[in-house]
Amino acid sequence: MSRTFPLRLPESIKRAAQELACEDGVSLNQFIATAVAEKVSALNTAAYFRKRAAGADRAEFDRVLARLGSLPPREGDEVEGR
Repeated sequence: MSRTFPLRLPESIKRAAQELACEDGVSLNQFIATAVAEKVSALNTAAYFRKRAAGADRAEFDRVLARLGSLPPREGDEVEGR
């Protein structure tokens, strides 16, 4: 469902958004809706990773990283100084 939302923008921002929307071949409304969706997605992603990090066990992380693998590292994945 879509709803109307009056939005006030400084003229300079509106003009820049209109130019970018035109270059992208979309309406100003679509450009702003997409920009808001991208911001919402970014904030939700950051919150998700903060929540995951809060439940992390640093000692377990270090234990897993300390395990020796059976394969040599791929080219470019070598640890410097070893």
